[in-house]
Amino acid sequence: MSTFLPVDEQLDLLQKGAAEIIRLSDLRERLEESRKTGRPLRIKAGFDPTAPDLHLGHTVLMRKLRHFQQLGHTVIFLVGDFTSLIGDPTGRNVTRKPLTREQIDANAETYKQQVFKILDEKVTEVRYNSEWLDKLGYEQTIRLTAHFTVSQMLERDDFHKRYQAEQPISLHEFLYPVMQGYDSVALECDVELGGTDQKFNLLCGRELQRHYGQKPQIVLMTPILEGLDGVQKMSKSLNNAIGINEPPQEMYGKLMSISDELMWKYFLLLTDLRGSEVEELKADAAAGRQHPMEIKKRLALTIVAGFHGEAAARSADENWARMFQQKETAENLEEVAVPYADVAGPEGSHQIRVPKLLVKLGLAASGAEANRKVGEKAVRIEGDVVESMMISAPALPARLVVRLGKRAKVAVLA
Repeated sequence: MSTFLPVDEQLDLLQKGAAEIIRLSDLRERLEESRKTGRPLRIKAGFDPTAPDLHLGHTVLMRKLRHFQQLGHTVIFLVGDFTSLIGDPTGRNVTRKPLTREQIDANAETYKQQVFKILDEKVTEVRYNSEWLDKLGYEQTIRLTAHFTVSQMLERDDFHKRYQAEQPISLHEFLYPVMQGYDSVALECDVELGGTDQKFNLLCGRELQRHYGQKPQIVLMTPILEGLDGVQKMSKSLNNAIGINEPPQEMYGKLMSISDELMWKYFLLLTDLRGSEVEELKADAAAGRQHPMEIKKRLALTIVAGFHGEAAARSADENWARMFQQKETAENLEEVAVPYADVAGPEGSHQIRVPKLLVKLGLAASGAEANRKVGEKAVRIEGDVVESMMISAPALPARLVVRLGKRAKVAVLA
């Protein structure tokens, strides 16, 4: 008797948050076959260790891997230590700067430590694509590249745009999708996961598997997760990311800062709630049965608890409430003595210059940056958004909680 759930029940979880599946009918057929034979499917997702820390955007794929793992299938966390030497050109308008082998190895170790906050280490197969790509040699590499044409490569959106804009495309960048495709051959994958921006690379795996007499893998793509700005892809270089190793308080505060609209996507892609449960929460908010802020607090609690534990998440929640809802000073904020004369407005005006206060606290590097942040309405004092360069001094307490973005300090006016 099969130990796997009925196919419809498996698909209910696997389709949650999926942007596209190529092809859904093939996945259903493969799952049916798995139930009959008792053989788990082989599922892989590759991660190039190009930076030491992962952020929540990376965990969208990891959570989908976890869903397959929960259903009893074999999950392969593939570390692209060899492909990192090439550099994934996806979404790039310039050639990536190559990393050294030492940088790649160091980053790979931190990836392994972080990924098991989501996946079950005991049943996860961790592989490195240098195992087989190091051994290819010139002859087999030439035979692999012979399966693709230059025109096929230029159909890829980012290559096409760079070609049209007369921006350089290095020859080695064409090798990246070929090498990623060969990973699927070496691992005999049934399913490969990737973001929608990886579609070309994922389809290369299907193409090469056909040439090697294997059943072409099913491709399951997840949406690209927007960062804190709700517009651009989550990225540390864009300063809109939430790192999975960030302190609980920092992670919680960032999650509470996202828009209500983005909150639903985070629920869908970053938690284990079923799609129907997310829709119920959305309906409750629309009908006024639950306040969006309370739902967002549930999201922040769920995500922080997943990485730091329930106690740390509760503490972050209480601390956030004190700072933003009760306007009390959080216990762990640094206090800075600020002479009133250093930040005072024009003589006799009884005002404080906010840009000067930000610089004195070390929250802004310069007056120009401070002015810009006030203009962007990114500054809060005592929980209220600051909308002008000066605030009235007489009504202010001697201790002020001053926040710029996600950072906060206590100004002790003297």
